[in-house]
Amino acid sequence: MNLSRLLILLCCLAPLSASAFEPFQVKDIRVEGIQRTEAGTVFSYLPVKVGDTLTEEGAAAAIKSLYATGFFKDVRLEVEDKVLVVVLLERPAIAQIEFSGNKEFTKDKLKEALKQIGLSEGRILDRSALERAEQEIKSQYLGKGKYGVRITTSVTPLERNRVAINFNVVEGEVAKIRAINVVGNKVFKDSELIDLFVLRTPGWLTWYSKNDQYARQKLEGDLENMRSFYLNQGYLEFTIDSTQVSLSPDKKDVFITVNVTEGQKYTLSELRLAGELIVPEAELRKLLTLKPGDVFSRERLTESAKRITDRLGNDGYAFANVNPVPDINREKNTVAFTLFVDPGRRVYVRRINIAGNTTTRDEVIRREMRQLEGAWYSAAKLQRSKQRIDKLGYFSEVTVDTVNVPGSNDQVDINVNVTERPTGSLLFGVGFSTAEAIILSAQVAQSNLFGTGNALSLSVNSGRVNRVYALSLTHPYFTDDGTSIGWDLYRRDLDTTRLSTVPYKTSTYGAGMRFGVPVSEIDTINYGVSFESTDVEVFPESPFSYQQFVQEFGNKTTAFLGTIGWARDGRDSAIFTTRGTLQRIGFELAVPPAEQRYYRTNYEIQWFNPVTKSTVLQLTGRLGYADGYQNMPLPFYKNFYAGGVNSVRGYYTASLGPKDPNGFALGGRSQVTASAEWLFPFPGLDKDKSLRWSAFVDAGTVADTFQLVFDEMRYSTGLALSWFSPVGPLKISLGLPLNAQEGDRKQLLQFTIGQVF
Repeated sequence: MNLSRLLILLCCLAPLSASAFEPFQVKDIRVEGIQRTEAGTVFSYLPVKVGDTLTEEGAAAAIKSLYATGFFKDVRLEVEDKVLVVVLLERPAIAQIEFSGNKEFTKDKLKEALKQIGLSEGRILDRSALERAEQEIKSQYLGKGKYGVRITTSVTPLERNRVAINFNVVEGEVAKIRAINVVGNKVFKDSELIDLFVLRTPGWLTWYSKNDQYARQKLEGDLENMRSFYLNQGYLEFTIDSTQVSLSPDKKDVFITVNVTEGQKYTLSELRLAGELIVPEAELRKLLTLKPGDVFSRERLTESAKRITDRLGNDGYAFANVNPVPDINREKNTVAFTLFVDPGRRVYVRRINIAGNTTTRDEVIRREMRQLEGAWYSAAKLQRSKQRIDKLGYFSEVTVDTVNVPGSNDQVDINVNVTERPTGSLLFGVGFSTAEAIILSAQVAQSNLFGTGNALSLSVNSGRVNRVYALSLTHPYFTDDGTSIGWDLYRRDLDTTRLSTVPYKTSTYGAGMRFGVPVSEIDTINYGVSFESTDVEVFPESPFSYQQFVQEFGNKTTAFLGTIGWARDGRDSAIFTTRGTLQRIGFELAVPPAEQRYYRTNYEIQWFNPVTKSTVLQLTGRLGYADGYQNMPLPFYKNFYAGGVNSVRGYYTASLGPKDPNGFALGGRSQVTASAEWLFPFPGLDKDKSLRWSAFVDAGTVADTFQLVFDEMRYSTGLALSWFSPVGPLKISLGLPLNAQEGDRKQLLQFTIGQVF
């Protein structure tokens, strides 16, 4: 039997060729040479079926189609008595991918990166994919500043037409920024401009921040910081001409050069308002932060435009736009701006839609909304609504969007989208402080009980001085206007034998009810009632007055307490505060029918004000006074104390004020403490809000009379560090007493650290 064979070779660089043959009708199709690939898969890609007439062009198309699958490295078509024989040589499959020499990245991370470009175990080997894989691995290392990385790839054949691929990685050293140069600057020094950069040359903390490693995104941000700096200093025509980033021959050092043209400094000659002024011009001008004669500042101009936009937004103009147009006089180096005001259309809110809350009830979110349905749109109320929802603590993300209502030009819908986070917690903690030593704590809490917004918690805190066991339930919206109600059960144990105060022990059991009544967005009045029973233990070395108190009232005393207070919280943040004021006033009164008769009042104020863009001045003051009434003494365990890491630093905890003959602090009926603290970002970690250091001056004392003896005030100064570290909040102070007297207990280093796990 005569056989005719057709061989067609296909490649991307050579034309298709085939042996000449006469067209014939395919009687059958047979596949040979396959090991892993199913015959059905081959037939699905083969454009020739039984009964078709195979031509030279059809044969070429068949080979091309099978090659295109990427499964085969050789394809041949043979004809045997009108039977089409497809002879295939499969590409090997990737059995395993291994890495050696990699330390910067885990094998799993590298495999995931390669998977994105089509190279993974179980897939067909593609030589071009290997080249892409090497480039992908290099790009991963280049992103970490390792520009000298070298990749060597080896392919090892295995049985059953499989291969093992190994990437040998020589990581090399991380390239560090050795120099940042600014060329063309005449007005500002190089050092002043380089201080604007996040990128920097190696320093004593860059091992942590990694800011000495080049990153294109960081450089772009630094260049924008420089541009903003010049524009805010009046250099309206400042430009960055070019930026060069070069590597040393050994690829260990990076050099950055920025070429700039500063231009001339411009002052503002005039600021005009034009367009449709819905709000009186005189009122809008009060919102401007720039005035004629000022040095031009893009930041202040943008702020002025934003203030006008927000003001119009408060009147329902949700889509207001303010466009500043400059008029530059280069001869006089002045610039005039016209702010074109386009209020757009006035709209009201048709509907507020809430989404994303699978557990939290809609009403819990809606009661925080200050923007109401059916009312004119207000940007300020909408922003306040978002802040209040965010402060609930139930959501990891809150977004508020304004969308047009189809078919209406005066209505908008508000879409509130929330992402819930777990609000229940089972926490165990351990901490350490110079006063309490090891502190163990545990808490079971649910701040959003059954999605109602109610909070329930059971907590235990155990230190060598203070021990607290408490059960608390709070209903934040007991009434529709936001009045809260709460119930508390607690036990507090105090052991002062481990402090520098006179020795005594107390165990207080109490139960109470409290209310909070909001009187404004930032003001709350709190009041409540509670009952306390206190077991008191004194020692032979305790003061005579303490022993006399126990003899008169016994080892167990009771008090029926009424409390009232006021709080105003105008801070911009409760954690990383940069501006605003927090004030608290509290008054506690022990009344009949319980046997104790005393009152206790205190006042606290914290004031924050930014000194520069990155530093904040904090002033803190505390006043307190307590006494008995109706010829009853103040229980000695209700005295005020001062000194320690949270009071007057540099002095031992609770060591200031009157002392007994043995030198132990007695505490007092009155207290005053004050602190001035200048907060700074930590050097080299300017963008890290979890870490700040400060320079402080503290003052304070306690006395046993209403008239404080200011000659007894103690002062200290020093440095402090606060850090929300991975192992919990950390506070460290290095305090130097300024006027310590004989008998004062000084403590230079004080710290406290806590961990929740």
